[in-house]
Amino acid sequence: MRGDEGLLQGFGLLLIVLSALAAAALLLAAWLVWSRRRSDSREAARLEAEVARQRAEIDAARDDLRLERATLTRREESLADREEQLRHEQTALDDRAASLDRRHADAIARADELTGAELRVASELERVGNLSHDEAVAQVLARAERESRLRAAALARDIEHEARRNADREARGIITTAIQRLASEQTTEAVLATVDLPTDDLKGRIIGREGRNIRTFEQITGVNVMIDDTPGSVLISCFDPVRREVARLTLTELVADGRIQPARIEEVHERSKATIADRIVKAAHDALEEVGITDLHPELLPYLGALKYRTSYGQNVLAHLVECAHVAGLMAAELGLDVARCKRAAFLHDIGKSLTHEQEGSHAMVGADLARRYGEHPDIVHAIEAHHNEVEPQTVEAVLTQAADAISGSRPGARRESLEAYVKRLDRLERIALAHEGVDRAFAMQAGREVRVMVTPDVVDDAQSAVIAQQIAREIEKELTYPGQIRVTVVRESRATDVAR
Repeated sequence: MRGDEGLLQGFGLLLIVLSALAAAALLLAAWLVWSRRRSDSREAARLEAEVARQRAEIDAARDDLRLERATLTRREESLADREEQLRHEQTALDDRAASLDRRHADAIARADELTGAELRVASELERVGNLSHDEAVAQVLARAERESRLRAAALARDIEHEARRNADREARGIITTAIQRLASEQTTEAVLATVDLPTDDLKGRIIGREGRNIRTFEQITGVNVMIDDTPGSVLISCFDPVRREVARLTLTELVADGRIQPARIEEVHERSKATIADRIVKAAHDALEEVGITDLHPELLPYLGALKYRTSYGQNVLAHLVECAHVAGLMAAELGLDVARCKRAAFLHDIGKSLTHEQEGSHAMVGADLARRYGEHPDIVHAIEAHHNEVEPQTVEAVLTQAADAISGSRPGARRESLEAYVKRLDRLERIALAHEGVDRAFAMQAGREVRVMVTPDVVDDAQSAVIAQQIAREIEKELTYPGQIRVTVVRESRATDVAR
């Protein structure tokens, strides 16, 4: 009996222990579920805050664009009023010129009458005065000669004015004919690119765990990625069109592949840069084919094709060069000049803009040095360096290049000054950062409100990173004028790499 009781007690204790273990397991499982829900709620709150911040930035950008549009509208109205005022002033000047012409004709008629009267006075002087006949005739002839010289000078002035009017009329006719025969598209410029997504689930993969993927993408490409509530798309923002296009191709390939991770982002980004380089060369060949130039030096093709992704006052530079070449060729044909040489000079006049971020000096002088280096004709080089009057124009090609440049830039819809000033400010921000030793890359982001600087970890340590950030901030304060504040972020990344064999 005692043995059976002990056995029962043992089973009872075992059941109690098993019950306690089961209760502990249930409590542990409940705690794990609660902890996971709490972590998910924090992540959701952080993502909502990030989305709200990006929405605010987009709203601010929309407000800025709305203000710029209103400013442009007021400026166009002011220009229209000024044009009407100048038209009235021109009409008044024409009326005044006609009045002066009538007065001049009356003066000539009066002078003729006075000449006849002076002859009669001469005979009277001989009779009344002590002058001899020869002396009286000499006085009359001297006065007649003076009057004749005055009339000759007036006649020469009238002939000169008539010649100038005819020359202006012929020049306007040539320019009007050239413009009427040229059909060019209007310029459009954007600072955003859209990448379509097959499903909205990819937005979370683009962001990555704790935002790792999107931070890596922005750091490598130098653009801003805006992920909002817009279904099926992601926005890429950057003032540099080349950088924006490379980032768009990179993100498009990543979305199509589905594997979005830091190492994959770097690999696809390098491949996209090579693709853009090929497109640049193709753009140069297409432009040369359109204007009919077949003997350009091959080394000039990358510089020329890069202008497809560059803008000047909102106008695409490569399209501007093609348009200038056509205008110069049409005017040269009207004047009976060398059409091929005039087209070539106008086509190459802004090639220096592809190097202005790498070399000091104006784009006219930089472009002239580049053309001279690759064997362009001296007249072509002179037209490039003289198209902004930094060198006095000495050839007809230089003058026609200036005229074609002015026509292309002044036509309606060609340029927008506010966008160019904005882009120049962002470009200057990056240049200030890149001028410091140890800086590898620099990106102006958030519409110019942040400068993200990548430094080489082997050259710059953590203490020097803080010093570089302070120096860049002080230089920005000294050199630039900007609204609000600009944040300077210096990123120093260390990597450890090994190979498993």
